[in-house]
Amino acid sequence: MKKTAVLSMVLALSLSACSPQIHLDFLGQDRIEEITLLASRAKDKILVVDIEGVLSSTAGSSPLSREGNILSQVYLRLEKAAEDPDIKGIIMRLETPGGEVAISDIIYNEVLKFKQKTRRPVLALMMSAAASGGYYIASACDYLIAHPMSVTGSIGVISVFPDMASLLGKIGVGVNVVKSGRMKDAGSPFRSMDEAEKKIFQEMIDEYYERFLDVVYKGRREAISRETLHQIGDGRIYTAKQALELKLIDEIGYFDSALKKILTMAGLHEARVIAYSYYPKTRTNLYAAARKEDLTVEFGKLENLLPNLKSGFYYLWLPGGEKD
Repeated sequence: MKKTAVLSMVLALSLSACSPQIHLDFLGQDRIEEITLLASRAKDKILVVDIEGVLSSTAGSSPLSREGNILSQVYLRLEKAAEDPDIKGIIMRLETPGGEVAISDIIYNEVLKFKQKTRRPVLALMMSAAASGGYYIASACDYLIAHPMSVTGSIGVISVFPDMASLLGKIGVGVNVVKSGRMKDAGSPFRSMDEAEKKIFQEMIDEYYERFLDVVYKGRREAISRETLHQIGDGRIYTAKQALELKLIDEIGYFDSALKKILTMAGLHEARVIAYSYYPKTRTNLYAAARKEDLTVEFGKLENLLPNLKSGFYYLWLPGGEKD
């Protein structure tokens, strides 16, 4: 019997009222569970929250997953942490090239709300990449540590507008558009963008960029002047060493460094390190997969990012894009 047929049978049985005992492991547990990543006899706990992949309102949601999109995942964990008085601090582990402007900003705001509500420290630990929207979120944290091989920065905004007009013309396809105003289909892939439209979108990009600078300056104003921030926030990425020299981060280190720092910030000598997961069997140690489904992205390949992109504006490191 083919694997697809077997899977269909199992799904049908699991949904059947006469077979309530069947449970599919790949769906995860019915409720999110607290799991131990580093054991300790201490009652106090430090929570690890992973933010991985493109920050998108669509990426991460699947019929075969208990998890929602990245915003839902982070919000749930912050809410649960706020309700647990034994959680004394959070290590927010970032592995992301950034993503949607709105998603980046909402997660940033949720971190600020958690800090204001609980008065507990939040530390950002950057893994291989915490760029653009990833750095935007990190700016809400009290202390920023980057792995020695991290890339970060990419402070800026990008919006991609495909132009299919020439291609459609070559294959003899035309598109008729009926609209209420001249700008109603601005950014349409079915025709080239004119200068008036480019000006409108540039003004929007500039507004979102200033918001990005405001967020970074709010978090780093004791280390970086506004003028310097304008100079270094031109969209380029930085290595951990460069970021430290520019004072975009506070330290270079590994998880041990992050744990030592968050314990000091929380006024603790030791604590149990935990995570929340629907997939407890996959979280056997600090570096085990954060969740069952694979949502990682090869940051250097544009074609791997495109499925998670939609029309809109992004705080996103997008290598391979067209240069000015």
